[in-house]
Amino acid sequence: MSDTISAEQVNRLRKEFREYLRQSHPEWKDSTVSTVASDAFYALNNNVGVDFWESLESEDSLRIVSHAIRGYLERTADVTRARERVEGYLSALGHFKTFIDEKHPTLPEDWKGKSMSQGNLKSDFAAWMKKQKKDSGEAYSKNTINTYAAALRSTTAKLHLEEPLRGDLFTYTSLDDFLRAYTIIQRAPNLKEVEAAAGNKAYSRGMLLYKGFLEELEQPSVWIFQGNPKYYDVLGAVESLEQLTWAANQYSKRIKRGDKVYIWISGSEGGIAASGKILCDPELRDPNEKDPYLRGEPLKTEPYRAVDIRILRRFPPQKVTRIRLLEDERTKGLEILAYPGATNFPVTKAQEEVIESMLSESYKPVPVKNDDEDEEVLSKRRYWIFSPGPRAREWEEFVSQEIMGILWDELGDLARFGSKEEIKIAMREKYDPSRSYINDGLALWQFAHEIAEGDIVYAKRGTDTILGRGMVTSDYFYDVNRSEYRHLHKVNWEHRGEWEHPGQVAVKTLTDITPYTEYVAQLEALILGEIKEESPVLYSAYTEEDFLKEVFLCPESYKKLKGLLLRKKNVILQGPPGVGKTFAARRLAFSIMGEKDINRIKMVQFHQSYSYEDFVMGYRPDGSGFRLAEGPFYKFCKTAEGDDERPYFFIIDEINRGNLSKIFGELLMLMESDKRGEGHALRLLYKDEQFSIPPNVHILGMMNTADRSLAMMDYALRRRFAFFDMPPAFASPGFKDHQLRQQNPSLDALIAMVEQLNKVIGEDSSLGEGFRIGHSYFCTPGLYGPEWIDSVVEYELLPLLQEYWFDEPSKIEDWSARLRRALHGGEY
Repeated sequence: MSDTISAEQVNRLRKEFREYLRQSHPEWKDSTVSTVASDAFYALNNNVGVDFWESLESEDSLRIVSHAIRGYLERTADVTRARERVEGYLSALGHFKTFIDEKHPTLPEDWKGKSMSQGNLKSDFAAWMKKQKKDSGEAYSKNTINTYAAALRSTTAKLHLEEPLRGDLFTYTSLDDFLRAYTIIQRAPNLKEVEAAAGNKAYSRGMLLYKGFLEELEQPSVWIFQGNPKYYDVLGAVESLEQLTWAANQYSKRIKRGDKVYIWISGSEGGIAASGKILCDPELRDPNEKDPYLRGEPLKTEPYRAVDIRILRRFPPQKVTRIRLLEDERTKGLEILAYPGATNFPVTKAQEEVIESMLSESYKPVPVKNDDEDEEVLSKRRYWIFSPGPRAREWEEFVSQEIMGILWDELGDLARFGSKEEIKIAMREKYDPSRSYINDGLALWQFAHEIAEGDIVYAKRGTDTILGRGMVTSDYFYDVNRSEYRHLHKVNWEHRGEWEHPGQVAVKTLTDITPYTEYVAQLEALILGEIKEESPVLYSAYTEEDFLKEVFLCPESYKKLKGLLLRKKNVILQGPPGVGKTFAARRLAFSIMGEKDINRIKMVQFHQSYSYEDFVMGYRPDGSGFRLAEGPFYKFCKTAEGDDERPYFFIIDEINRGNLSKIFGELLMLMESDKRGEGHALRLLYKDEQFSIPPNVHILGMMNTADRSLAMMDYALRRRFAFFDMPPAFASPGFKDHQLRQQNPSLDALIAMVEQLNKVIGEDSSLGEGFRIGHSYFCTPGLYGPEWIDSVVEYELLPLLQEYWFDEPSKIEDWSARLRRALHGGEY
């Protein structure tokens, strides 16, 4: 048999397995059969780091693959219930093993260790798309990714081309093959008609994105390969050998000859010890039992996938450590930091640039910031759900001693740990090295470093009962004199009893519920009868001067915009992609308030499916029927109504993407500045209530002028808003100062070329000034090296031009060459 398993062989096996499920489980619906059949191949489709066929040999090997799938979910997917998801995949894999044992008992042995031909890149492309950003800076939605993928799989066949092409474009796995197919498709006489019938230009846009995906796939990649000094003398091998052989357990389909690799020594004192170049694609190797650098028994006893690495540079591991990477905003998301229990980890170009700066002593740190701008709050109460031991067995003691405690005592004082990752590493060393400790590590970190004096804690029992409510009265402390539950906070358990929880409580030991404001309000009302007023919150000041430092508007424009919003109450910031409309909207609100009070700002994003029921109020299912649920605008207005001496700001992103008359409904008239307040109240559609928009509520919308796929707003709504243009700010004093601070000739040359390009775009009769390129493409703090600038051109600006001038390839070619030449001193 061949050393390669073809896609056709695997597809035949899939079909046979699906038919086997139908016959062996006639009670199953077709949807169940499809789900089980798909789930059974999950580990194969996603390359989770084990040999899929070897996993079918025994029950023990099935357990191994279950751990690998769980690890894969925890480190790559947006999955908070990885363990539960694994059970579904493992159950499906069990059905598949039964099928294999009955129909093909020798197949696991026959196919074990063989490589798979890469016959289809759909799942890889979808995973890549999840990490990309639109021109507006937002991520692609799951629906958009599915739409593009469907177009790439099925639209080509509708062209009825004379030249033979594969109908599924995902089967073109090399860039050269795809470009040949793309050229033929572009010549198809009915391309525009077929695409128009499909709508949304999903086919053309999908092809351009797939081209970018293949380009990136074929470029040399960068990896971190990890070795454990407990089992292998990594440092000794690096110092003595010119060439190493290293396991390629994860990402074996993506690791390739020519890729760059950093050698990483695991452990709390570890770091990068060397860098080198991969000399071959992953291939099966026999373990070297006589390797002098082994410590103890060989880790591998069967053939395994591996690569050869030529060592090019050696470093002291203390130069680039786990802690140093975690403390930088640009590298805190490295996969080895989030899930260190593996061998091979990808590194992005931007992350590589930071690592190289650390190694060359040219490093300029960018401190870690929170993902949400709530870090701007200097003091803010948080709310927690907490379990006082299994089935609340410690509750009476905690109440009597006015404490709350958590286990994992053997770790010692948690204050000594500098990050969640350090805690999880210590847990694996102290307890079970095979576990990831994602949830437990987070709970311990939050308990020691995030719960603060003044926070509110709800104690629970099981998943259906609240036992009490208390206020935290101390920082975290570790009591070595206790027999257990040594990690402690002091708590004033003011309210004690038993309350039936509305729905099911989170099962974790500790959960931060602060972001779920409606849920917090329910619990407060459940226990207190009414929501108590919180202590005043302190926010950092924010002035007009702060605004002008961060937003590239001149003082005159700022005053016009501020006056317009205060007078008209409703303003839309409009401009091309990348001019910082959303950023400016929040800062404008802060500057008018004089402080960064995020509680007086609410932001939503409109889309085609957004409705009055989502925005104001409507009926929603609650498990036993329907309940009337209040929307964000209604609740925001009610909050502002009770605080009428201070301004509030409701921000709407992509405002022109929604059906505004449908969304605002009867509130359309109340939006006008002279129709605000109780004197102009109207009865609501779903509630017998007179409602008005308070005078202190200001509405800020954002709209991309380059969005030509959407109709303009109707006149009735347009006249209720003032429109403020935000053009590219390359010539503004603020941006010029920003540019000067970078001291980067390549960046200067590129910006000069973009200004010329904007002039051409503005004079183009099919585009106009609303399609110019914004300045925020060049405002990424701390990332101004050559790799970053190249990526801006190749993956942000050029795809934008391809969309603008899709029917004028000569213009795309001309300006692509000009932009690239600008980066290389006129040479390209």
